[in-house]
Amino acid sequence: MIATIKLSAPSTREFWEIPILHEDDCLLALDKPSGLLTSSDRSNSNRPNLVKLLHAAIERGAAWATEGGTYLAPAHRLDFETSGVMLLAKSKPVLIALANSFGTGKPGRKYVALVQGSPAEDRFEIDAKLAPHPARIGLMRIDPKRGKRSCTVFEVIERFSGWTLLRCEPVPDRAHQIRSHLLSVGLPVVGDGLYGGWPLLLSRLKPNYRLKPDCTERPLIDRAALHVEAFALSHPVTHEPITITAPWPKNLRVAVKYLRLYSPP
Repeated sequence: MIATIKLSAPSTREFWEIPILHEDDCLLALDKPSGLLTSSDRSNSNRPNLVKLLHAAIERGAAWATEGGTYLAPAHRLDFETSGVMLLAKSKPVLIALANSFGTGKPGRKYVALVQGSPAEDRFEIDAKLAPHPARIGLMRIDPKRGKRSCTVFEVIERFSGWTLLRCEPVPDRAHQIRSHLLSVGLPVVGDGLYGGWPLLLSRLKPNYRLKPDCTERPLIDRAALHVEAFALSHPVTHEPITITAPWPKNLRVAVKYLRLYSPP
């Protein structure tokens, strides 16, 4: 199995080298980077997206493209800023089987989130219905009357002074579910400007921090610090249980390193 898939978007001069986490005759699982759409953006069809780039590479005869078919469809959604396990189906029947299994309401995806603030308990649950915001397009909010049932279980991985690293298991994992639920309890995801999260700056952590003249400080994390670290499912054909994992991205590892160093609990 080839370890990575190389994709490029000439229109934006962007390049991605995406690790393959799992591949068989039915499934392809990739470690999606932050900053890449899963599928096309309705408001701007020219923005690069993973599915379009994959199919363009297959048509060009990319070395990693498997023989015997060109069907690839995302089996679930993943936000633009979110990194981690992205599962694609290699046929329509497989896609349907996955959709049916995901609709059972069983937890399958585990996320890691770095948040502002500190929860009172090491393990807590938020069961709150979500619906699109009536005035702000693209945002979700808690809506007990019009919302769809959404439940997320959170577990503290590590505490810092002013920040917390959480493991999150959403069911059924709706759009912006984790981000909306965390905001509702005053724990916005670091770097998530859409839901009130600040970028994580070293100057806020390190005593006597000094920035070189004529330089602008770059955040340790300037995007929503949310990563799919594990995806557990029943294989759509063999029905054997499989778990696909993705290592933490570099910016999250670096952020945790500096939090341990300068913001111990």
